[in-house]
Amino acid sequence: MKTHKQGFSLIELIITLSVSAILLAIGVPSLTDFYTNYRADSSIRIIQQTLQLARNQAISYNKKVTVCAIVDEKCDSNWQVGLTVFIDTNNNSQLDSNDKKLYTTNAFHSKDIVQYNRTTIRFQPDGLASGTNGTLKYCPLSVTNPYSRAIIVNQAGRVRFSTENNIKCS
Repeated sequence: MKTHKQGFSLIELIITLSVSAILLAIGVPSLTDFYTNYRADSSIRIIQQTLQLARNQAISYNKKVTVCAIVDEKCDSNWQVGLTVFIDTNNNSQLDSNDKKLYTTNAFHSKDIVQYNRTTIRFQPDGLASGTNGTLKYCPLSVTNPYSRAIIVNQAGRVRFSTENNIKCS
């Protein structure tokens, strides 16, 4: 009767681990870029959908709807904490007890930069964003990241993606 030894020899195991390590060293940097691009793309889409929701709610409720980053129940310029959509009944840019909160997003990635040229975006009952138009920028990891994205809000309240290639959060 023949007996067969089962398993790997030490040399086979070392060669397999070496090849695996080389493949990982080649593949991991591209996966990091892929993840950064995916995160930027999904975050800017969340921002766009949130702004479109706010505009639609302003038209539906026939009231002014505010979008901002809430810190200590007040609108703040730190957009990285996430977006809050609410009906600001007294137009004081604060989330008071008589204001109705409509939607809140989660905070964005801690190393990413989210910038807007104002502290609030307000949609009028007719859907206009008069006086709060601008460009909201999302830059993953650094101010000059090639995967940076932007959303443009015009005076008419239209929300669209920027077609600019070199977006800088500065």
